[in-house]
Amino acid sequence: MNSGGDLRERLITAAERLFAERGLEAVSLREINAAAGTRNASALQYHFGDRAGLVRAVLARHDTEVEARRHALLDQYEADGRPDLHTLVAALVRPLAAELDAEGGVGYLQVLADVLNRPRPPFSAPEDPDTSTHRWRALVLPMLDPLAVSHHRRFLAVRFTITELARRPRVSSRTDHALFVSDLIDLVTGLLAAPVSAGTRAASRARAQGHV
Repeated sequence: MNSGGDLRERLITAAERLFAERGLEAVSLREINAAAGTRNASALQYHFGDRAGLVRAVLARHDTEVEARRHALLDQYEADGRPDLHTLVAALVRPLAAELDAEGGVGYLQVLADVLNRPRPPFSAPEDPDTSTHRWRALVLPMLDPLAVSHHRRFLAVRFTITELARRPRVSSRTDHALFVSDLIDLVTGLLAAPVSAGTRAASRARAQGHV
């Protein structure tokens, strides 16, 4: 007989696979139960409470490794003592890109992308200041135009990174991701470093003054 812990892990694995194939919204809890090999219709609710609890569990399975990889890269960046936007962007992208080759990693990336791109995420929580993403944003902040900061370019960079990584398995059958990842780092660097145009500055002033 399988233990409750075994069933919990099977449910997470089934969710990762189905989310990777079809996305977060297109998979029912009943399908996940069936894919995990249980006839108990309440198994998923018992272990996770609801869909949001399952999503948290999928993310938690991978977050520890992603966090460790990024903190290590940020430690090296700070030790080098040479401000460089491209290097910082690599510290954002590469820990997530490693999930393309990790067991269940594609499902993890798809869940992240779906959550970030939904107008109403399935759950919300204040960001822990000890997370690597919070640390990364703080290091990037001094390199950006203040107006770009006010327009949330750091969040856009994170969302673009995760969205592109989640799309990768769907649009390409390649298993060598080196070129894709290097190009993605270049693109995200460009997104963050793009100059704020005179038109954007004027529109921003007009909004601040209540003209639009």
